[in-house]
Amino acid sequence: MPVADSAPARRERIAAEVSRRGFARVTDLARRTRVSEVTVRTDLAALEAEGRITRVHGGAMPRGLVTARESSLEQSSARASRRKRAIAVEAASRITSGESVLLDVGSTTLAVAHALVDRRDLAELVVITNGLAIALALEPAIPRFTVVVTGGTLRSLQHSLVNPLATTLLDDVRADTAILGATGVHAQHGVTNVNLPEAEVKRRMVAASARRILVADSSKIGQVHVGRVATTDELDELITDDALEPARLAELREAGFAVTPTATS
Repeated sequence: MPVADSAPARRERIAAEVSRRGFARVTDLARRTRVSEVTVRTDLAALEAEGRITRVHGGAMPRGLVTARESSLEQSSARASRRKRAIAVEAASRITSGESVLLDVGSTTLAVAHALVDRRDLAELVVITNGLAIALALEPAIPRFTVVVTGGTLRSLQHSLVNPLATTLLDDVRADTAILGATGVHAQHGVTNVNLPEAEVKRRMVAASARRILVADSSKIGQVHVGRVATTDELDELITDDALEPARLAELREAGFAVTPTATS
């Protein structure tokens, strides 16, 4: 990308680069335009104000790309609710009293929160989450549970907390189990997420836990999205539903992924 003669011309080039790539990092844009990262961030803020791009952590994406692919938490929860409930009950069965649990944001993990509350035998559980809806779902189990919210910057679509500051707490904890959600699970490309800021928090949860359980309904299998979360060998188990195609199941198991399909009938 040549040097822009003026701020408007430079912003046109930046907008074109974001559109062409689908996601452009601030550092890359600064190098290509030969201006500072501070200047690039100012340009991105101006382009976002014009409705042309959407800023995300570390860069920018074309306007509408995130919302076109990412449903709200309420919309996601309404889809395949019976399957998600079965997955959640199975995931909750893995937890024992006295454990510490990282509970990721998402519609299936929200179902896990409800399933944990329903486990009346569970006590002295510490649950750390970056989801405000999840924290509220866990509230009825207090004082059996201690519920810790990570803090951070609020994303309204998923009611999630992301960076800045969402991962600060995660740097100082080591949990027994992380229960994670994602929008893409692929035998070769691993676990991915459509939203980059949330993918960053998910990666930190993987690093901060001794056991990692992924919960994802069968519609997510075979999908690949922009934000890398983990490779299949970084996770201990995938809990999904029994609508998963046999070929997809075989691919995941051949890749070494332990998969548990749950019965929904």
